[in-house]
Amino acid sequence: MKNILGREIPEFIEGYGEVKQYKGYLSNKDGVIKKDFKFKTISSQDSKLHMDLSKLMDKLPLKDGMVVSFHHHLRNGDFVLNMVMEEIAKRGYKDVTIAASSIFPCHKGLVKMIENRVVTQIYAAYISGPVAEAISQGKLEKPAIMHTHGGRARIFESGERTIDIAFMAAPTSDEYGNINGVDGKSACGALGYAHTDAELANIVVAITDNLVEYPNTTIEINQTLVDYVLVVDAIGDPKGIVSGTTQITKNPIGLKVADLTAKFIEESGYLKNGMSFQTGAGGISLAVAAQLKDIMKQREICGSFASGGITGYIVDMYKEGLFKALFDVQCFDLDAIKSAKENPAHITMSASMYANANNKGAVVNKLDVVILGATEIDTNFNVNVTTGSNGVIMGGSGGHSDTAAGSKLCIIVSQLVNSRISVVKDKVTTLTTPGETVDILVTERGIAINPLRKDLLEKFKNSKLPIKTIEELRDIARGMTGQENDIEFEDEIVAVVEYRDGTVIDTIKKIK
Repeated sequence: MKNILGREIPEFIEGYGEVKQYKGYLSNKDGVIKKDFKFKTISSQDSKLHMDLSKLMDKLPLKDGMVVSFHHHLRNGDFVLNMVMEEIAKRGYKDVTIAASSIFPCHKGLVKMIENRVVTQIYAAYISGPVAEAISQGKLEKPAIMHTHGGRARIFESGERTIDIAFMAAPTSDEYGNINGVDGKSACGALGYAHTDAELANIVVAITDNLVEYPNTTIEINQTLVDYVLVVDAIGDPKGIVSGTTQITKNPIGLKVADLTAKFIEESGYLKNGMSFQTGAGGISLAVAAQLKDIMKQREICGSFASGGITGYIVDMYKEGLFKALFDVQCFDLDAIKSAKENPAHITMSASMYANANNKGAVVNKLDVVILGATEIDTNFNVNVTTGSNGVIMGGSGGHSDTAAGSKLCIIVSQLVNSRISVVKDKVTTLTTPGETVDILVTERGIAINPLRKDLLEKFKNSKLPIKTIEELRDIARGMTGQENDIEFEDEIVAVVEYRDGTVIDTIKKIK
């Protein structure tokens, strides 16, 4: 059957179960009941500290079919997922579900485990690299579950799934499990995606390469949530954790997109004292921030907060007095990590506080303007950031759907044509974020306003900016690229795309 967005979604998916159909981004207002915490008694004679992974594994209730979780703050420098899963595979366990907040190319060793049925299901908000390719080829026994950052918190808080053992990379920990992400050789900054795992897993193992004396004086996740502390030589490669300083694009087309975006925001009326703002770490997004920085300084505007994954560029705006505070769920570079350690108004937050649709109010609900990217956008403003133009998984929502739903003005920025492929389609290959939550598309060839935003259409009807319909932008791109061939898929569903409330918004099928 087709859902309200015109996507073919079956009522039942093998390996996933009964489907809750998407009915609109505001359809679920009932909330959920938060799962009970599970504690155990630890006496003053008990030690949490371990120095050997194998010996610790002997103590853990490992079993076939278990759910193990990992967080992705070490990104493409992570060692923890690999070292744990190699030990699990060596012990012969099968049918393991991995609940990782994200999967990166450094986790390519999972492909062999997928082929050998050690791993049969994966939950993640973002998947890239060899694991994504293996899933797209149908190698994973059960469909992968692609959710949002806020959706991941909701899944485990509601008890929809239970984490048997959480293995948490801890850049710094004391012997009792007080951890932070801002100190140590593997510092990554905020640990927003680890909070849910620490609070709700049946067993929590903190894995650190920087053991400090008790008490650790900077604590983000505290000892009452941690069962074991394991000390290893290295939890990650700092070169993969951060990329130094994130760079503004130098591409003239990208700079033009950024210039149009900044001018649109200025004319929209949202750029004013007390505004809140989020942008990603991409080159065009940072160029938008650079343009806004100049405008805010000229007009003496001070925003209330910037949020999301924080970059050094956003830190600079905060230091210059352009924002009063930063809400941070993950740090993207060294400057952001340093700021999270030093600045009291640089507030680290859990993924649930950031973006969970079913708590008593996420930070995304307080966002005025968010700048997002797109692999594809269709004429109904539905956005794909999950699969590439070839239909292969190459990303996922992350906070895309969460921020689009919560913000007052959601702007998609993109080159209209990239590598002879148009960003505007009649129908996106995979639907990640519904068009009813997307307001604007800005390209170098023009700006399209979602017809649902009649207020913006009225406001910009006499604007000197190049306002066009999204159909006009599609036709301009088609004149440059020609008609693109449709991708051919088999019937097998290899991944299920969940919206932030747990309804199914789309499925991904095996490439022919």
